[in-house]
Amino acid sequence: MVDFSIRIVVRTALSKSLVFMADHQRLRIHPMEGEAPPPPTTPLVPPGSSRSEKGIPLHHPPLLRSVPAVYTKPRKRSCFCKCMCWTISLFVLLLVILAATIGILYLVFKPKLPDYSVDTLRISDLRLNFDMSLYAKFDVKITANNPNKKIGIYYEKGGKLSVWYTNTRLCEGSLPQFYQGHQNKTVLNVSLSGQVQSGSTLMTALQQQQQTGRIPLDLKVHAPIAIKLGRLKLMKVRVLGECLLVVDSLSSNNLISIKASNCKFRMKL
Repeated sequence: MVDFSIRIVVRTALSKSLVFMADHQRLRIHPMEGEAPPPPTTPLVPPGSSRSEKGIPLHHPPLLRSVPAVYTKPRKRSCFCKCMCWTISLFVLLLVILAATIGILYLVFKPKLPDYSVDTLRISDLRLNFDMSLYAKFDVKITANNPNKKIGIYYEKGGKLSVWYTNTRLCEGSLPQFYQGHQNKTVLNVSLSGQVQSGSTLMTALQQQQQTGRIPLDLKVHAPIAIKLGRLKLMKVRVLGECLLVVDSLSSNNLISIKASNCKFRMKL
């Protein structure tokens, strides 16, 4: 009697359990209205994997494509390019040092160009020769002025002084070699002589110009000099000058009056 009651109780419990599981499974497949669907389940076996005989997933590594290696030769600068770069860099550095040195010297010494003035002009001889060449001999007294306070000037060999009429050189003479100190004025007496071929036409033009009382002459200076800074003697430079003169006469052995004088000078390496 007791066994029969226990069996009835067990069967009743199993029936209720089966009904509950069936209802739960139906709710999962067909959710009720207004109820959110269950979240998706994660597959036990990832894509691209397989199972072993015991059901254990086996993962296979992805296949890698082999790329052939490309050999590139390393670039190297040629010796010529390196030498050029070093040479240019050194040249630029020297230019910078030279410019800085010149700038410092200019600020310290404040250099000024020497200037010249024509004091007197005398014509010793001006005549036509038998071969119709024109002979001229002038005596010129000029004053060379060094206005610099800290710079001395060496007048080197090769200095020239010449007198021109229009584009024709009448005569030429040499400047003496000497040293001129600071803020010094030196008077120079220079004798000039020269001969012009086919001088009859030139002599006629000079005589006609003399009748006006105003004869234009051009006195040119070419003086190679060296500058002295303290005890240092620098390289040679050239002083080029030009004095435009107007005189009243070209009579020989007479002191000629200079009515106008305009002098300009420049320095050239």
